Amino acid sequence: MKLYMVRHGETDWNKTRKLQGQVDIALNEFGRHLAAETGAGLSDISFGLCISSPLSRAVETAELILNGKDVPIVTDERIIEMAFGDWEGGCCSKEGWNLPEEFRYFFEAPERYRAPRGGEDFYMMRERLEDFLEELYQRDDLREKNVLITTHGAALCGMLNVMKNKPVSEYWGKGVHKNCAVTEVEVKDGLPVILSENLAYYKDEVKAW
Repeated sequence: MKLYMVRHGETDWNKTRKLQGQVDIALNEFGRHLAAETGAGLSDISFGLCISSPLSRAVETAELILNGKDVPIVTDERIIEMAFGDWEGGCCSKEGWNLPEEFRYFFEAPERYRAPRGGEDFYMMRERLEDFLEELYQRDDLREKNVLITTHGAALCGMLNVMKNKPVSEYWGKGVHKNCAVTEVEVKDGLPVILSENLAYYKDEVKAW
């Protein structure tokens, strides 16, 4: 089984560093462009299945990457973005910061991060992602297939954290991936091997988070 894990295309909230969480924000035109370019880069890959977060920015990214190919797209709540609860819509850019100071733990010390009302912490996030991956690895029907996974920044870092068997304190690994960047993983006998990480198939300049 080969997994092609993709962070969704850009949204207007990405540009202004607003916390999207589980708010259903659509792709902007640049985000659609990035997804289409990524689809062109992956055009030679024959996918057997696409698993997407249910949020529209992830589903549309999948549709644009697949570009009309006859590939089923199924959604799975377990790979939806982290819930920020009362903080969703808040801004974490230096210029527009309007979040409580304790939010700084989110990036600086994820093991100390405490979720607001209605939100999730990293341990909760990791648990559902681990459950998703363990189930996926055991699917005999996908053993020889390529699987496209379209998800979100924190969710994708969480899946890699699980794959690398790292502690929550190292949740972010190499950092939040660029919009529409691709990570390729080969799974054999239930064990993942990361082949490439955060690879962009477009030439556009996209700022790191």
